[in-house]
Amino acid sequence: MTLREQLRTSLSRLFEEPAAHFLRRLHVPPNAVTLLGLGVTAGAGHLASRGHFLWAGVALLFASAMDMLDGTLARLTGKASPFGAALDSVADRLAEAIILLGVQMHYIRTGDNAIAYLAFGAMVASFMVSYIRARGEGLGVTMKESGLFTRTERVIVMVAGLLTGWVPAALAIIFLTSLFSALQRMYHLWKATQK
Repeated sequence: MTLREQLRTSLSRLFEEPAAHFLRRLHVPPNAVTLLGLGVTAGAGHLASRGHFLWAGVALLFASAMDMLDGTLARLTGKASPFGAALDSVADRLAEAIILLGVQMHYIRTGDNAIAYLAFGAMVASFMVSYIRARGEGLGVTMKESGLFTRTERVIVMVAGLLTGWVPAALAIIFLTSLFSALQRMYHLWKATQK
């Protein structure tokens, strides 16, 4: 078991499952958790656009916790569905766009154009990582384990950057590692389709 899998298992046991059991007792539907998390992310994006990075980081951390719960709650309640999985994926892409757009708007407003371009680059690179995986899986290629830097890592870096105020450094890390991951996945897809 890799370190990532060990951390994921521990997080599931300590947080996701107890929280999902609590939400099940309250009869909260999984799709409502997905949409609420997206709404909180929209709030985080607005806070980031106004330069309130610390509060944006807190809101994004809360939204990310909700994003972890929807799938667990769906499995626990027997309400897992293809539509729920699609809604979750769409919400994930929107959430990334919202927070990076909020950061970009802040730097446009303050005249830091280089960092605004970096935020845009981070958005495009992160979308390419997800798109290449989806396109590869649409072609029947297993893509889950390809790519060093996935959405989970991008969210962790963004939250850390917002909470510490080191947002330009977080954007640079997301841009470079996402670009590398996109190239990794493209290479994996190329190799798989040569057979």
